[in-house]
Amino acid sequence: MQRLELSYCDERAGEIDMLVIHCLAFDVDDALKSFHEAKVSAHYLIAPNGRLISLVPEHKRAWHAGKSFWRGREGLNNFSIGIEICSNTLGQEAYDKRQISALIRLCHRLMRKYHIKPENIVGHSDIAPTRKPDPGKAFPWAYLARHGIGKWYRLKNAARVEENDVAKLLAQIGYDTSDLPAAETAFCRRYLPQLVPTDCDIYHLLENPFDSQFNPQKDEMFLQVLKAVAQSLA
Repeated sequence: MQRLELSYCDERAGEIDMLVIHCLAFDVDDALKSFHEAKVSAHYLIAPNGRLISLVPEHKRAWHAGKSFWRGREGLNNFSIGIEICSNTLGQEAYDKRQISALIRLCHRLMRKYHIKPENIVGHSDIAPTRKPDPGKAFPWAYLARHGIGKWYRLKNAARVEENDVAKLLAQIGYDTSDLPAAETAFCRRYLPQLVPTDCDIYHLLENPFDSQFNPQKDEMFLQVLKAVAQSLA
């Protein structure tokens, strides 16, 4: 593992119990340049070839999550380790297998070290749905869940959930539902990516992380998958 320490960090005000996965549309050199320009950071960066780079010591608070919310808490930099992955399509196309293998190894180590629960392994779009689209619709959440990283669902378990209110179900999972269309889009990016339109214009995607006209409730699978995910976290 390579170490390239960034100074954009400070002391934590909480215990580590989350992993936040990001992506950025740069190679390593441009990613580092973007960190310096924006004065932000992450704990780890995974290069296109799977090389792992440490940027901020784990005990420090990296500046990666920004304004964020998950399962009733805000200010998630205090509680999380941030992992950035280089993706020149901003997660709109498949990640390199070497990157995902490196990510799995890293997540397993961090989960053991900090006793991180699967429901607290999230994407940037999960915790900031109005602002962020990453790690993108092509991020392999289902594959990671098969390796014990993050939560997935069994569709048959939707029948065990009586609640039909979409906002309540999303809130139960952990989302900030103050902007419901944004929360629905973030949920679909993770659990129903086939419903989310591909935006090949990265700059447009960054400026418009969700389309207010996107209405997943028109799809008959949306509520069933939403219920199944909520049941998996019950």
